[in-house]
Amino acid sequence: MPTNLNPYISFRDNAKDAMAFYKSVFGGELTQSTFAEFHASEDPAEGDKIMHSALTIGNGMVLMAADTPNSMEYNPGNNISISLSGEDETELRGYWDGLADGGTVTVPMEKAPWGDVFGMLTDKFGIAWLVNVSGERSE
Repeated sequence: MPTNLNPYISFRDNAKDAMAFYKSVFGGELTQSTFAEFHASEDPAEGDKIMHSALTIGNGMVLMAADTPNSMEYNPGNNISISLSGEDETELRGYWDGLADGGTVTVPMEKAPWGDVFGMLTDKFGIAWLVNVSGERSE
């Protein structure tokens, strides 16, 4: 089994909603565990918060997330961006459209100077996404 590198996003009190949104965009199987299920917090207010969540999308992609406990510092938005890249423009534009719903497009998805189709956006949960469709390569 190869080593995998998975994006892991920290949220404050809305990991459950965010991961449901990403499941609506990407499909796949979503698993979630709360702090209460694993007795991972002594604060009763954190019982229903997500301790760990994983969205397995089936083509090798896995997106992970959790709620940040109240006792830990949380700096949303500028600490992560997620890149989606590949050759299937239909698939990638579908993800783009889903992620842009309720979000803010910062760079429209269009032909880039390096020959690919590229765009950037921030979704409605404050997460930055980069989407790149590989163009024809001339050798």
